[in-house]
Amino acid sequence: MKRIAILGSSGSIGTQTLDIVSKMKDNICVEGLAVSSNIKVLKTQIKKFKPSAVFIKSSTDAHNLKQWCVFNNIKTDVYSGNTGLEKLATMPNVDMVLAAIVGAVGLKSTIAAIKAKKNIAIANKESLVIAGNYIMKLAAENGVSILPVDSEHSAIFQCCTGEKKAHIKKIILTASGGPFYKYNKDFSKITVEQALAHPTWNMGKKITIDSATLMNKGLEAIEASILFGLPIDKVEIVIHPQSIVHSMVEYVDGSVIAQLSNPDMKLPIQYALTYPERLSSNIKTLNLADIGKLEFYKPNFDKFLCLKLAYFAAKKSYTMPAVMNAANETAVAAFLNGEVKFTYIAKIVEKTMKAHEMSKNMSLDTFVEADSWARQYAEKLIRVCSN
Repeated sequence: MKRIAILGSSGSIGTQTLDIVSKMKDNICVEGLAVSSNIKVLKTQIKKFKPSAVFIKSSTDAHNLKQWCVFNNIKTDVYSGNTGLEKLATMPNVDMVLAAIVGAVGLKSTIAAIKAKKNIAIANKESLVIAGNYIMKLAAENGVSILPVDSEHSAIFQCCTGEKKAHIKKIILTASGGPFYKYNKDFSKITVEQALAHPTWNMGKKITIDSATLMNKGLEAIEASILFGLPIDKVEIVIHPQSIVHSMVEYVDGSVIAQLSNPDMKLPIQYALTYPERLSSNIKTLNLADIGKLEFYKPNFDKFLCLKLAYFAAKKSYTMPAVMNAANETAVAAFLNGEVKFTYIAKIVEKTMKAHEMSKNMSLDTFVEADSWARQYAEKLIRVCSN
């Protein structure tokens, strides 16, 4: 029996994880659930999975939730506040933490879980972008496994199993291309609704916008570089609109190994939860004859500036990826709120990166400070854009 805590249980990854767990009750037990503010969903999850503890950010919500638990005779501890998430992530009865919180806010709880020697199923790519080398070093020191949940990184992980890293020539990271890879109209006129209309995947709003700008693929390229210990120059991106080939690994002898499946996040989630075992699932099996063709295109780095900025940040390293990520999170939130145009997302990120004085101090405090500075700088740029 594997005992897990899900950080971000009301989001897309969290809810799909719970769907998997509900069919694998003999194998997986949910001990902890964490949400930011969705108390309604959390109550439903508590009733169904009976975790030993939960987290919700607001102390008022936590108080109300405690009263609700007492009224319904539910014995679940409720955490909140600045340290509550870390407390949930480090519970003694938890074997694995699923880090599925979107954004930099998931960094500290992931690090706390690693220090508590919890294996990590990581869907929070931003943590690896901000402080990837620090996290991987910490995981190695604590004997902790970092198992990827993103479909692309799960594919790479599966393609690399049993192979020597020295034999890898490059990683080929596939991208759906989002809704705009063939879009030839004025990008500045793109609406929030258009940007949220992803052709393949059903994801949260922030990740969907990142997919539209291709920043998500830039973040994933950095994540792949960190997870698999390869320089960013050995991570190649190809647009693959069918989203059937989830990624590939090319080896020095010319062999290319790929992982294919229908686009369904439940497969990589389940693989991370059950690794090294493979258990049966109800995921629709792949029929290549029905699909007919698989297409691949080179990405346009000039058309999608965010992708170029991500590679630049990875090459600069140190605090630059943290700054890029923070500026992007801030700009995407502003776009979703109607404060800036779609094209301003990349411009805000670029201007913030240009203004940043990079630090080579690789401490956690340095990464956190760089993240905070970038958010403040980006917010100033947004105020100028919206006036």
